[in-house]
Order: sequence, then structure tokens, then C-alpha cells
Amino acid sequence: MAYLLNGQPLAVGRQFKDVEGRQYPANWLQLSTIADRARAGITEVADPESYDQRFYWGVGNPKALEDVNEVDENNDPVLDADGNQLVTKGLKSLWVAKQKEIAATLLAPTDWYVTRKAEDSTSEIPSAVSTYRSAVRTVCGTREGEITACTTTAELAALLTNPAKVPNAEGVFVANTDPFITPWPEQA
Repeated sequence: MAYLLNGQPLAVGRQFKDVEGRQYPANWLQLSTIADRARAGITEVADPESYDQRFYWGVGNPKALEDVNEVDENNDPVLDADGNQLVTKGLKSLWVAKQKEIAATLLAPTDWYVTRKAEDSTSEIPSAVSTYRSAVRTVCGTREGEITACTTTAELAALLTNPAKVPNAEGVFVANTDPFITPWPEQA
């Protein structure tokens, strides 16, 4: 809940003065009643509806799912310095790139095994490491496919934010029946 005095927001936990110059202590908004606030000329307004800024520009205003070729007011392509048309990446492209970054981060701690094997052919990569690295690459591809299969921003947001497991009526965590993105593998 937000509080307004003469249309101006009041910060909870901060002292303020009313229109007649009366000083109020920092804790007054928390301790006052609705009637006290009304007498002081303070109105309450509902907090603005929230939205996930990763997927929406504002409430009910989704970001573009697909890449957008930029054009000017005459519908002519907007070109970069090299003469290529500017493309604004859509959510699918951005989230696919993010999966590749995550996969690279997950693989980085075991990259030295691969480097050692390349430099010294007598060295072996432990099978658990090879299995894990293969699983990361496979899951990355699966996640990319799940992302590109989305047809709406709401569908993509749900896919990426829904947990793999949810509590049932007894409080036991079970597999989510709503769509969720494939979890990354655990390293053994």
C-alpha cells in the first residue's frame, strides 16, 4: 500500500510535514489508523501491479518473442556501419544465448581435463567427467528447443520461472504438472 499527501508519495519510515506544516515522526504511518491518516489528508493507493521485467516492458506489455529487423519511418531497413540491417534480438534469442553461457560456465571447471587430454594423449578424462560434460551439452540443446518452441511471451515466462518440483497438499515436493524448463544436470 502506498500513501499520498497532496498527490505526492510518502516514504514509510521517514518523517514528513502535512500541508499545514505539522511535523510527523518517522513511525507515524505505521502506527496511525486509517482515520488518523484521513484527518491528515493522507490517501492510500494500491501498489502498482507488478510484472517480470525480464519478459515484459510493463503490465500487459510483453517484450518481442522473435527477433525484429529494424526499419525507419519509411519502412526502409535501418543499417549499421557495415551496411547490415540492424536486428533487435527477441526473447527467444536472448534466452537461448543465456543457456549457452550457463552451459559454458558449467563446463569450465572440467575444461582442464579436455585440454590435458589434447596436450597429452596418454591422459584420460574420467568417465564421470565425460558423462557430466555430455549431459550438460544435451540438456543445453533440450533447453534451447524448449525455449524456441514457445509461441507467446507468457508461455516462455512460465517455462523459465516454473519450478521443476512443487509442494503437494501434504507439503511433499512432487514433479510440477505445469511446463518447466529441463533442469541442468548435477555433477557427480
